[in-house]
Amino acid sequence: MNTEMSAPNASERKACWGARDDLWKCLDVNQDETSACGKQLKEFESKCPAQWVKYFSKRRDFLKYKDKIENEGYEPTEGASKL
Repeated sequence: MNTEMSAPNASERKACWGARDDLWKCLDVNQDETSACGKQLKEFESKCPAQWVKYFSKRRDFLKYKDKIENEGYEPTEGASKL
């Protein structure tokens, strides 16, 4: 990935998204054990701009949280106020 602040071109975006998908598949198979997906993580970080890596990491956490809420329901934490 180039280090300039220019936006990635179409082939760079495609490479980034492919690397992200490979990493996410590995994490799904390995119950989010990042040590099992070092190769995919390194590939993802090298093919995507740093801001995208940060965004996609937060996005994955959000999607997993959303999926958990939809499948298991919401349970307030102990001591949370009941509105």
